[in-house]
Amino acid sequence: MTKPVTRRVPKPVQARSFDAVAAAYDANRPSYPPALFDAVEDLAGLPLAGARVADVGAGTGLGTARLCERGARVTAVEPGDGMAEQFRRSLPDVPVVRGDGNSLPLRTGSVDLITYAQAWHWTDPARSVPEARRVLRPGGALALWWNDADPSARWLLDQERRLRTFFGAEIPAAPDDRARFRAALPDGIGFRTRQVAWSRRVPLEVHLGNLATLSDFLIREPAAVRDYFDRERALLAALFPDGEVEEAYVVSLAVAHP
Repeated sequence: MTKPVTRRVPKPVQARSFDAVAAAYDANRPSYPPALFDAVEDLAGLPLAGARVADVGAGTGLGTARLCERGARVTAVEPGDGMAEQFRRSLPDVPVVRGDGNSLPLRTGSVDLITYAQAWHWTDPARSVPEARRVLRPGGALALWWNDADPSARWLLDQERRLRTFFGAEIPAAPDDRARFRAALPDGIGFRTRQVAWSRRVPLEVHLGNLATLSDFLIREPAAVRDYFDRERALLAALFPDGEVEEAYVVSLAVAHP
């Protein structure tokens, strides 16, 4: 889902809020479609099979698992205690090191590809861009991507507006499916971009569980959050009486050779 940005809590503190809900994050967050990794290979100009990949901000390993399935040799980088612990349970054979994109615990020129799945916006580009350049081999690539709700699905657009109202965020006059690129990509890097549409059908409670792992909810007053979800559950139960929802997504991918 789209992540409405707040600034009341320092970014590093908000980023670490996921540790408390690592199991729910792993169980309810969406993964990524095969077409995304086809696009990564195309834009990066390298096959994932056999590639040395650093998956930074790996979380519980949702993106890491897909990279491994494509034959990549992945080292995960994760700063959070709870997320790293859940990662090890989910992917016990994949190495995970503690750190973040602002100070990568990796050797200079040691990887072919650096990936950030839902994580680049937590970095300071003034530090994370030079670190990516240091760690990548000559000709290596940096790939960033985000799953966001597809604004062409009316019920998701309406939900997005309710989320923004709850968080006190600005409501755009019209949907902007390239907002991620404008808000998150640093200047002067030469990113090539692509978007991949996909969907998943899940029980209503999984959808609500996914929403509940948004960091903005994790730093809010619990009573207000419970009230929001009581109202959202009732509204969606009426909209989807069979208890199943079709979540529609657009993955925004940006790849560069920095």
